[in-house]
Amino acid sequence: MCRSIKTLRPPAIPEEATEEEIRAAALQYVRKVSGFRAPAAHNREVFDRAVEAVAAATAELLDHLEVRGAAPQHAG
Repeated sequence: MCRSIKTLRPPAIPEEATEEEIRAAALQYVRKVSGFRAPAAHNREVFDRAVEAVAAATAELLDHLEVRGAAPQHAG
């Protein structure tokens, strides 16, 4: 669905994903789902809330994934 969203966990990336990378992925997802690259003014608030919610869910997921064969990740 969102080919431009990259995998954000090791070993796909060498270190933990940054907040910026997580937010960029969330923005791409919300853009794809909504069909808007940039929302109209009357949709800006809900669009921005969706990006923040997806970013938070993504960070939560990455913090708690267990990847077999990988060194344990520590939330920090």
